Amino acid sequence: MYAIVEIAGMQYKVEKDQKIYTNRLEGAQGDELTFDKVLLLDRDGEVQIGSPSVSGSSVKATILGHVKGDKLIVFKKKRRKGYEKKNGHRQALTQLEIKEIA
Repeated sequence: MYAIVEIAGMQYKVEKDQKIYTNRLEGAQGDELTFDKVLLLDRDGEVQIGSPSVSGSSVKATILGHVKGDKLIVFKKKRRKGYEKKNGHRQALTQLEIKEIA
C-alpha cells in the first residue's frame, strides 16, 4: 500500500514506516501531523485517483527531528573583470516517519 501525498507544496510517494525529508515544517520533535491532501491511493492494486484529492483519506506522520541538508556551494564569476563571489547554503529540513495511511 502506498500513497502520493502533498506535503509543504511538494509531492511524495510514501509507504508505512518510511522516513522522508521535507522542507521545514512547524512543530516539535515527536509531534504527530496529519496530511489530508492525498492525490493517489493504492491498496494492493486497487488504485484511487483524486480530483484533486481522494476524499476521506489521510496520512499520519511523526516528526523525528529538524536537520540541515548538505552544504551547496554557490559560485559566481565574471570573466576578465575580477568579480568572484562564493556563498554556501544549507536547506532547513524536517525528518518525518509515516505511521499510517488511512
